[in-house]
Amino acid sequence: MSPERVPLCLDLLPALRGEDTTKSFFQELVNILLSYVCKSFRRSSKVLDFHHPHQLREGLEGFSLELPDQPENLEQLLVDCRDTLKYGVKTGTVRAVDCFAENVPKMYYRFTYEVSPVFILMEEILLRKMQEIVGWSEEEGDGVFCPGGTMSNLYSVLLARYHFFPEVKTKGMTALPRLILFTSAHSHYSVKKSAAVLGIGSDNVVVGCVPFYVNATAGTTVYGAFDPLNAIADICESHGLWLHVDAAWGGGLLMSKRHRVKLQGIERAWSVTWNPHKMMGAPLQCSAILVKKRGLLKDCNQMCAEYLFQTDKHYDTSYDTGDKTIQCGRHVDVFKLWLMWKAKGSEGFESQVNKCLENAEHLFDKLKQRPDFELVFKSEPEHSNVCFWYIPPSLRNMSPGPERNRRLHEVAPKIKAKMMEQGMAMIGYQPLGDKVNFFRCVFSNPATQTEDVDYLLEEIASLGHDICIRTETDL
Repeated sequence: MSPERVPLCLDLLPALRGEDTTKSFFQELVNILLSYVCKSFRRSSKVLDFHHPHQLREGLEGFSLELPDQPENLEQLLVDCRDTLKYGVKTGTVRAVDCFAENVPKMYYRFTYEVSPVFILMEEILLRKMQEIVGWSEEEGDGVFCPGGTMSNLYSVLLARYHFFPEVKTKGMTALPRLILFTSAHSHYSVKKSAAVLGIGSDNVVVGCVPFYVNATAGTTVYGAFDPLNAIADICESHGLWLHVDAAWGGGLLMSKRHRVKLQGIERAWSVTWNPHKMMGAPLQCSAILVKKRGLLKDCNQMCAEYLFQTDKHYDTSYDTGDKTIQCGRHVDVFKLWLMWKAKGSEGFESQVNKCLENAEHLFDKLKQRPDFELVFKSEPEHSNVCFWYIPPSLRNMSPGPERNRRLHEVAPKIKAKMMEQGMAMIGYQPLGDKVNFFRCVFSNPATQTEDVDYLLEEIASLGHDICIRTETDL
């Protein structure tokens, strides 16, 4: 690396001429991991370089857990990786005889501070940052990272039920009145799944039941639409209902000063689902459930297993966070987001979000100009979702009606099949309600450029031009 200028994350691929820098950076990462693994199997190696939580929080020898606004340089990222390994427990060492230690290093123990000190603190810092971005004060807020938005939404229903009916924890659903949840027709299916898993039942809107929970969606899966959060919050406040905002897809827009207005009112939610593995580009899995009422997660889920959560340890046991989760051991999903935040900074995430929505705006404008495509909605997209039909020549002169819809329904699957066989592009399709199969283009990769968007349209038009759907009389 040049002594005149230390490269940043922005110099890695997909940056122009970023291949050599990327190769060099990943080789250094491999060297760090190899050195760590080899050292782990030496009997002279320490199992743990112990520091109390406040010491790690304050920073040690240049190792800072705090999240920057500006991206760090690549040399500092390598230091961050070395120090993450240095201050963690070496679970692969031959003298790590904890009953759960294995003979290989692993990165998923997260139930107590003693076995996962660095990652416990990373999670706390990330959750506090996300809560701040949502708009909650420093005095309120809790949360946990969990495997995907479905689990995050499940937590929200679980906590809402416990908040209103804490007796459910010991007495079960038979001690409760029949409960119902409210959600929109375009909400994620995980809300119904949560009701089924928790014994509330997916068919739960019944006269005479007790409403307790409202799910508002910030960025629906198909259309990328946003529920009116402030209006829903007003109703929830007047009736004392738990408001959950499923921002699994739309939460990333909170990073953008230009687009966060679409989530106005999210700060009034009692809980929020936010998936950094979607718009923020973190690798799967990386999802968080943010809870406004501090301590509720622990009260709801705590079982006080004495073989893990002893109260007479020599450090601050409030950092033993495992008892506030449904799971015990968890993957270290926080590390990838923490390292990405170090690499990109808050401003980098903002730029990434803005770029994805600019691509959606470009596609929307292109589709309006082309007679061979038809938009599902004429209004500008709220998120990076753009939904449209390709209209082959054989259908362009047909009048709207059931026969045209029947034939149009077959177009997208046929184009998708050709596209998969050629392997040069990928896009999804689906029907929804009274809308026959349409293409759904969702931008979440900031490396995508306008020329890639233009290529996609030309590819669809080329593959679909000669498609001819038989009439019913031909069948």
